[in-house]
Amino acid sequence: MRIEILKTIGVAFGMVLTLATVAPVAVAGSMSTEDSVEVGGAAMYPSKNIIQNAVNSKDHTTLVAAVKAAGLVNTLSGAGPFTVFAPTNEAFGALPAGTVDTLLRPQNKDTLVKVLTYHVVPGRLTAHDLAMAVQNGGGRASLKTVEGDSLVVSRDGEGWAITDDKGDVAHVTIGDVMQSNGVIHVVDKVLMP
Repeated sequence: MRIEILKTIGVAFGMVLTLATVAPVAVAGSMSTEDSVEVGGAAMYPSKNIIQNAVNSKDHTTLVAAVKAAGLVNTLSGAGPFTVFAPTNEAFGALPAGTVDTLLRPQNKDTLVKVLTYHVVPGRLTAHDLAMAVQNGGGRASLKTVEGDSLVVSRDGEGWAITDDKGDVAHVTIGDVMQSNGVIHVVDKVLMP
């Protein structure tokens, strides 16, 4: 009798262990298991596109407003892939007083498009891809932007440095924010063609 009770307890314990190991898999399968990166207080999901993620970042409200004013929402929601060097609100705030307001005026749309597309490179360039390009370029890599001019990527004491045509340097503060249609690298300055 004692053996039968022990066998029953053993079978029940085995079932509990089986359920404990199977249940999380079943539950996890019904929930999002994506690896996300937090940007501006919001999770950035690799299954969403650049615009779907960017609109949730509290650090990129100025960039999102600029993208809308420039009419680039459909482009950056498209298949891509794109690599976006995304300036934060703080980066836009560091521009000379009145610059953002001037750029957002309808009569300055062409200039705004030029500035924004200067932050976009065709293709999905991860930090690893940038590292390989910099290594192959002897410490620097030139990237042709959608706008048509180039950005120069290098590495300095602060990390990944992105140099614009004017010689100003932005640094990547959050890299490899994967998107369904590319990748975002958050930068601390607005780059100017």
